[in-house]
Amino acid sequence: MVPEFVNRLIENIKSVIVAKQEVLELALVAVLCEGHILIEDVPGIGKTTLAKTLARSLGGSFHRIQCTPDLLPSDITGIHFFNQKTSEFEFRPGPVIANIVLVDEINRATPRTQSSLLESMQEKQVTVDGVTMPLPQPFMVIATQNPVELQGTFPLPEAQLDRFLLKLVLGYPHPGDEDIMLLRFERSNPLEVLSAVTSASEIMDIKRQVQEIYVEPSVRHYILEVIGKTRANPSIALGGSPRASLALYRSCQALALIQGRDFVLPDDVKQLAMPVLGHRLILSTEAYLHDTSKEKLIEDILSSLPVPVEE
Repeated sequence: MVPEFVNRLIENIKSVIVAKQEVLELALVAVLCEGHILIEDVPGIGKTTLAKTLARSLGGSFHRIQCTPDLLPSDITGIHFFNQKTSEFEFRPGPVIANIVLVDEINRATPRTQSSLLESMQEKQVTVDGVTMPLPQPFMVIATQNPVELQGTFPLPEAQLDRFLLKLVLGYPHPGDEDIMLLRFERSNPLEVLSAVTSASEIMDIKRQVQEIYVEPSVRHYILEVIGKTRANPSIALGGSPRASLALYRSCQALALIQGRDFVLPDDVKQLAMPVLGHRLILSTEAYLHDTSKEKLIEDILSSLPVPVEE
């Protein structure tokens, strides 16, 4: 039985954005793992709308960072400034100090500014002028980027990509869904009246339940075999890291809970392999020359491994 928490969130998001059920479930996987999401697709698909809808549904504090080439690291983390009235230095917090942070068009920020998010995304803290401050819990970064426009953009470094739990690709909606969207936005924007349907404390409670989902040893070894194959494949120059192994493991637990199970299936691993691993892999030069896709390589890896079965 699907948890009431999941139905509540998905229905709230669906009241604004028309998206595939699989995409919404993947977004909730990141929420329950307290992981970060990278949404990559062409303009006009609804990347920012999905991010804002998800953030508003979750409640808690929300800040948005609109990335531009002149954005500075201090514009994200915050600064200490001298208050002439009190004759003391005071800290002005940056937008990264929030429960949900939307980083819009992240690849338009310079590498120096992008790197200012690394500590926040991995350690859930921020350091300014030698002073380290914890970020509110839960903490989640939802970043968007446009893969089509290259002018004025800076590719995300691998260290940054590895910190995203998964990458979402929305794709164009079906004609029927697009018709529903036109009617929904005909007179007003439903996002303007959307309210939160959960709280930070409830999310943290569900997160603890995710960690209790059972992973049978053969399924755990299956996850490790998939990761190992990415490291041994000659078409992949850089395979999955130990962080990728943990991300796939936790994501499978979250997906099982979302689908109303207290155990992980091998099918969960197959479903999550591409969203969790695709953006972390670096293809070899030969693979690029042969126009080999990451999707095809991951499919080949999954098909080459025996699926664990119940004895």
